Amino acid sequence: MGGPAYDCLTNPLGAVRFSFGNALSSGYDPASSVGKDWGVVDLFRHYFSDESAISQVPILDSSTIKWVQPKTLVRFRGMIQDMLGNEFYAGAYKDDSTWRTNKYSDISHFPEGSSSEMQVWERRLLYCVPVPGQNQWTECSSNELKNRFLDLTGQNREKRPRVDEEMTDSMGSNTLEAGIDGSPFKKMKAGEATSSASESQVPRTDGASQCSAFLPAPSTDSLPCLVKIYDSPESELKLNDVVEFLGVLTFDQNAMMDVDENSDEFSEADSVQMPSGKVPRLHCLIHRKLETQHFLNSSSLLTESKSPQIFKEIRESLMKYLTGILGNDHIAAQFLLLHLLSKVHGRVDNVAVGKLSLNLTHLNRESMSIFGTQLRDALKSLLPFTQSIPLTIEYLNTASLGPKKDYKINRLVPGALQIADGTHLILDETELQPGTLNSVGVENAKLLKNLVECQKVEYDF
Repeated sequence: MGGPAYDCLTNPLGAVRFSFGNALSSGYDPASSVGKDWGVVDLFRHYFSDESAISQVPILDSSTIKWVQPKTLVRFRGMIQDMLGNEFYAGAYKDDSTWRTNKYSDISHFPEGSSSEMQVWERRLLYCVPVPGQNQWTECSSNELKNRFLDLTGQNREKRPRVDEEMTDSMGSNTLEAGIDGSPFKKMKAGEATSSASESQVPRTDGASQCSAFLPAPSTDSLPCLVKIYDSPESELKLNDVVEFLGVLTFDQNAMMDVDENSDEFSEADSVQMPSGKVPRLHCLIHRKLETQHFLNSSSLLTESKSPQIFKEIRESLMKYLTGILGNDHIAAQFLLLHLLSKVHGRVDNVAVGKLSLNLTHLNRESMSIFGTQLRDALKSLLPFTQSIPLTIEYLNTASLGPKKDYKINRLVPGALQIADGTHLILDETELQPGTLNSVGVENAKLLKNLVECQKVEYDF
């Protein structure tokens, strides 16, 4: 008995089209379905039902983007920084008498004159970024991921069934060479393809050029991602949620071409015009929300018997470490440990139940700055997410702490305090000197006061 006629890992679009064909045989009607899932989500959830299977999927980040292949399955772990609304795309069309689908891809293929047999569907756009303040020890090494992925693709390259190849290539025969910052993005289909809303050849406007302000600086390692969501209720994913998206990595060859004045009717809003070389697109097949424990490396504690003695030894070691950082102040170390373990469990009116903010004072002036650095580094080594805010007059008078909505380009301008749930925030006053706050500084001070007291950040919408 042969295996499945697709490979969900190395050729996910083949699996999508294979399941689409099966759904058609079972009575699925693209003309009346409005793009409703035909079994793809269950297929991939079953295929990646455990952590060992999920771990085989390469993580997309600034180091792996150089070698991951287009049209393959990747994972992106990040925070939803902005929700860009919905877009329309050509989801299905009839080729002669056969229905075909463009779902989970950027390029819309359909023959000329087939508009009457084309179905326009809808998907959501989420602008996601690596979790702010994520510490490096929580990440897999790029070499480990690369070797794992190359081993898998090498094993599957020769084994992939021919029907899988035919499904992937059935949309056209012409090819176009393209590249993305050194990545091996090769032979993207051109033929009679036309772009979907999010990938149209739209002349650059003032709004589109302003969107470059949201892109990471060339010197940073941060890689944002434009995630396209299908078959998921809008209430399921919210702003600032930390999510692991598993989906198809795609590349828009139009970004490498000259702008065409004759763009099709599916023209995206200026706010979504982002170069795919800096903001890759991921068509989400399945996703799951993440909490801080998902970023912890596997430990023998997960398999060993959880005896009280083990946790007693851990606490003693941790207390010894924190006491040394705090100048051998055992009481301060106990408060710091309780502070690190605290969490908001609920709210009664404006009271955050479970909050334990901690203020460390009476530091030696000569060693104050050194202490601040040591404490920050210590917490970075213990916690998955940490963010440090330097409280100086200059910083408060110039910083954008709270996110603000820019209605001209319909984008949420991020602030330093747009962070994920579970992030530890350090307000460093060791460099604070007397001075005068301007209007921006006063607003920032109010925002910080509200944050410390209520564990909330006001967004300016």
